[in-house]
Amino acid sequence: FLSFLSITVEFLFYINHCDIFVLTEMLESNNLVTFEGLSNSSSYHTFLMDEEKGRLVVGAKDHVFSFSLVNISHDFTQIPWPASPSRRDECKWAGKDLSRECSNFIKVLQPFNQTHLYVCGTGAFHPVCSYLEVGKKPEDNVFRLEPHVENGRGKSPYDPRLLTASMLIDGELYAGTSADFMGRDFAIFRTLGKHHPIRTEQHDSRWLNDPRFLGVHLIPESDNPEDDKIYLFFRESAMDGEHVGKATHARIGQLCKNDLGGHRSLVNKWTTFLKARLICSVPGSNGIDTHFDELQDVFLMSTKDPKSPIVYAVFTTSSNIFKGSAVCMYSMTDVRRVFLGPYAHRDGPNYQWVPFQGRVPYPRPGTCPSKTFGGFDTTKDLPDEVVTFARSHPAMFNPVYPINNRPIIVKTDKDYQFTQIVVDKVEAEDGQYDVMFIGTDIGTILKVVSVPRGSWHDLEEVLLEEMTVFREPTAITAMELSTKQQQLYLGSNIGVSQMPLHRCEVYGKACAECCLARDPYCAWDGAECSRYFPMAKRRTRRQDIRNGDPLTQCSDLQHQDELSGQATLQDKTLYGVENSSTFLECSPKSQRAVTYWQFQRSADDHKQEVGFVFLKHTLNQITTQGLLIRTLAKKDSGVYLCQAVEHGFMQTVLKVTLEVIDTERLDDLLHRDNEAAAAANVQEFSSPRESPNQRLWYRDFLSLVNHPTLNSVDEFCEQIWKREPKWKHLQERQKGRNRRTHELERAPRSV
Repeated sequence: FLSFLSITVEFLFYINHCDIFVLTEMLESNNLVTFEGLSNSSSYHTFLMDEEKGRLVVGAKDHVFSFSLVNISHDFTQIPWPASPSRRDECKWAGKDLSRECSNFIKVLQPFNQTHLYVCGTGAFHPVCSYLEVGKKPEDNVFRLEPHVENGRGKSPYDPRLLTASMLIDGELYAGTSADFMGRDFAIFRTLGKHHPIRTEQHDSRWLNDPRFLGVHLIPESDNPEDDKIYLFFRESAMDGEHVGKATHARIGQLCKNDLGGHRSLVNKWTTFLKARLICSVPGSNGIDTHFDELQDVFLMSTKDPKSPIVYAVFTTSSNIFKGSAVCMYSMTDVRRVFLGPYAHRDGPNYQWVPFQGRVPYPRPGTCPSKTFGGFDTTKDLPDEVVTFARSHPAMFNPVYPINNRPIIVKTDKDYQFTQIVVDKVEAEDGQYDVMFIGTDIGTILKVVSVPRGSWHDLEEVLLEEMTVFREPTAITAMELSTKQQQLYLGSNIGVSQMPLHRCEVYGKACAECCLARDPYCAWDGAECSRYFPMAKRRTRRQDIRNGDPLTQCSDLQHQDELSGQATLQDKTLYGVENSSTFLECSPKSQRAVTYWQFQRSADDHKQEVGFVFLKHTLNQITTQGLLIRTLAKKDSGVYLCQAVEHGFMQTVLKVTLEVIDTERLDDLLHRDNEAAAAANVQEFSSPRESPNQRLWYRDFLSLVNHPTLNSVDEFCEQIWKREPKWKHLQERQKGRNRRTHELERAPRSV
């Protein structure tokens, strides 16, 4: 009976209603390393990774950190860089929040040369920049901020809430940011270096219309470096006439790296700036597409051709009707085709945007001055008609559509939205796969691989894992991936986390389970699911990412239990109380497995589908997490089998023998063993000075499982927490298991 009580106690921690379940065990099982931040800092949003030196530099509120890529918690240094007291006072007098806005939030971290980084911050609404010495070699062990401070206008925003994207190329800083205190003058700047600063046209909504910048990338156009272009990714409000009502559009912009501005017109302004819309939508059966326009992040996956990286982009929707996120892929071939297409032009009686049908001046606006296209050495030599046309036609009419004209991942009506993405190219037994790590606004990471069904144009989304990486829900705002360390680094408002790219041990030791996981990082090596190495030639190694077919991969094994997965079968005995509830939790290791339940009252009876057996019990429920029996009866005693089915392959993953104790027997047990139970087993949970009139701790659980008037588990948990300090300790121990269903081999527990 006392063991039954301990089972009941343990399960109460699992109940979602009590909400005490989210962290320590999950963090340990995920092999996570977490830097939980300083008490006087926050906003760990700006990352710069240096794989050669083995360091991750992180910009935060009033601090710059340097972490070891091996373990961020063991070896890190910090440099305080707060705003001056006078700047903080000015910021406060201007009506800004002293604690949330009037600090120095680091927004720019870029490599300047072999020994220094360039770093900029908001400076309490007075942007500042400086140089950070990091040494030439790892053994130099240098991390020092130079005392010289520069004006950060055009490099860092004034407002810490505004997004900035920047890149330092050949000593020149390209940055998309706001350039004024009020946050109204947005521009794309080029500063530093030997040239005069240059920017986009000011206060012209055709160029930029309240943008939010997300990424800057240098992509070669040809083998001639003079043709190199800078591409910027941002989202902005739709231009007048583009959309009815307020709408946001995702954009990709281009600039020539050797753009020096115009001679008589567009002096110190870009003459090669063009922008196009990025479309990420789901085609509708009625001809109306579902659009994801809120661009959140981009990642460029390099290919064998440096001129043609694959662009991965994360989108959300601003719709008031539904909440959703999507990932779309774009090819640079399609991007360049759009920039060579018609320009957007306002014309007609309604002054709407139409493709420009007139004569386009030569050289075509947006073309870089170089020997490739001939005739002009610099943009200052361009004819006036080219500069005038570029000034009035910065947008392209045609949008850029994703590969296959649809997203590769769509999530709608979830309790989260995507925020960040990084992608790793992984070599598997049957080809190369791009594994995506997607961050969310509640602090979780989705590990997803796209697998071709019939061809590479028809992709299947396979969710490998879903992991919680911070101790409280918080948006993931920065991500970096180290292929050398095989680690992923994540930033948020409250700290930094580090997690491995692969955790093959969570898939179990059976060949079938490892094969069904379809994780390109992992393969069955003859004994367990372990890291896959393409160069290792082992006859026993099994992996099938494309099909995930254990019948083909594992059918020749000598031991049938390895194929069927019986080696990892959980066999549990569970006790329940008549008229109480019980929950049989079944968590297959594969996220894609469908579970079925069978019931057998005795060894002589036939097995029956639980769905038919419990059809008349309308309060009972079969969920994706398990089987809930709301009101136990003696006839519910028996053996319950949970079977996981995937790709036509069935394996039994859980066997539960349930014994239901009737209420009369329970009363006898209580009356006879009350004194012994209190003295021998409940003492550690009860205060030695507890008065005899107080109910013993375990009686509270009995009142929960067998009390007809107790309406809410919430009420019960609240009572226990207020009365028993010991619960707080247990709560901290149990906080936080993984959200993914196959994370831990948890046993079913009874309520």
